[in-house]
Amino acid sequence: MKVTKVFTFDSAHNLTKYNGKCENLHGHTYKLEVTVEGSTNNEGIIIDFAELKSIVEDEVVKKLDHMYLNDVLGFNTTCENIITWAWKILEPLLRTERYHLYRIKLWETPTSFAEVDIKDFEK
Repeated sequence: MKVTKVFTFDSAHNLTKYNGKCENLHGHTYKLEVTVEGSTNNEGIIIDFAELKSIVEDEVVKKLDHMYLNDVLGFNTTCENIITWAWKILEPLLRTERYHLYRIKLWETPTSFAEVDIKDFEK
């Protein structure tokens, strides 16, 4: 069973390849979808939503909300780079006996997103 929790944050970024900069921190809203996969045991599937919410907000959302992404991340702030950064932070924190991180999807606009999932990191 997979469960997805949605988070949002407002951020801006420097467009390093084009020497541009998003000037408005408000209105550039990202939607972050974090999916965990639960494993079953004799108690069924138990996912601690409060823990999931707290981890994602503390480790990713609060660090990026109302910030220039380049100042926080220090690299080109494409959606692909942001979710790879987030995955590396969240995966060890969201690996428990009962569930683990399965997928992250980041929407920059209603029609533009990037995603990574566990298959991208299994080698």
